[in-house]
Amino acid sequence: MKPEPNFPELVSQFDFDGSFLHTEVCEIGHINNTYASHFCKPDGTVQSYLMQRINHYIFKQPEELMENIAAVTEHLRKKIVSAGGDPNRETLTLIPTKNGNIFHRTDEGDYWRAFNFIENAATFQIPQNLSQVYNAAWAFGKFMRMLDDFPIEALHETIPDFHNTTRRYKTFMKSLEKDSFNRAHTTNGEIEFVLDRAGYTSKLVDLIDCGELPIRVTHNDTKLNNVMIDRETGEGLCVVDLDTVMPGSALYDFGDAIRSITNTAEEDERDLSKVHFSMEAFEKYAQGYLDVTHDTLTSTERNNLAFSAWLITLEQGIRFLTDHMDGDSYFRIKRDNHNLDRCRTQFQLVKEMEENFAEMEAIVERYARDTL
Repeated sequence: MKPEPNFPELVSQFDFDGSFLHTEVCEIGHINNTYASHFCKPDGTVQSYLMQRINHYIFKQPEELMENIAAVTEHLRKKIVSAGGDPNRETLTLIPTKNGNIFHRTDEGDYWRAFNFIENAATFQIPQNLSQVYNAAWAFGKFMRMLDDFPIEALHETIPDFHNTTRRYKTFMKSLEKDSFNRAHTTNGEIEFVLDRAGYTSKLVDLIDCGELPIRVTHNDTKLNNVMIDRETGEGLCVVDLDTVMPGSALYDFGDAIRSITNTAEEDERDLSKVHFSMEAFEKYAQGYLDVTHDTLTSTERNNLAFSAWLITLEQGIRFLTDHMDGDSYFRIKRDNHNLDRCRTQFQLVKEMEENFAEMEAIVERYARDTL
């Protein structure tokens, strides 16, 4: 375990405004370490910033990751300003170091970055109402649409094959074969669940490979808690956590959002009787997303939205199960079998999606038709 960061030293590296007061831990995300640092400005008001230590064991090329974030946020700022919006609230703002860099690398080899802290906004693990679902869908759809003319060749692939479900399945099979931590015998039901659905894992990758699905700038981690919700208006204000912004499919983003937002329980809920797939949330998200992307998505993308929700949920369950079998080396855990619990919630959602799949497709068709 890494020692506690020396925050007085760290904050001195960045171009923050005011005198440093203190830093507190933010318990968000599975990958990076996140903190809020507070400063007293000359007029006595408090200014806050978000600081993160990038997990460079997961993100092998943090310099490239930061180049992506800097380029994408600059593109978004121009679009927001052109539309008369507030770029300091509607997109992340990187705080440079005093040397003008977009990150600071410590003598120990850690990579740190800083962003503006967006006041009067919040994130949610579970939607509080259907209006919140609609507004999150609008925010993610708007994010993709504003980046539709971004030069995709300028982006680095921060995690190769991140949503390549075919490769995720192959990685799972290798972990199953090795069974390095002797956990396969306790997960027979989950293993069979994956094997029974293996034939569908390559569908989106195959459509991309044959040119039927376009490659876009995508977020690739569209959980509800990656949208800042304005506390006053309830609107989806700002898309955050841009580490996995890279070339991908719009279906990855739609599917991952549905996986997160339609779950009636926490992602790691152990009592599966509380875990259900909310058709109401699915419908509201589909409506919001198609309202803003209807003239951007192709017919092949629209026709596979419901399937993508099923597939990406299955993929995430496979990822959790793989990490459980590999000794919990990727996702941070707080208890024994934490990743197995996460896996089981995903598979519960997959089962309920299968029971409601015809209705899911009908909902997408209805809103796609209404917006064309």
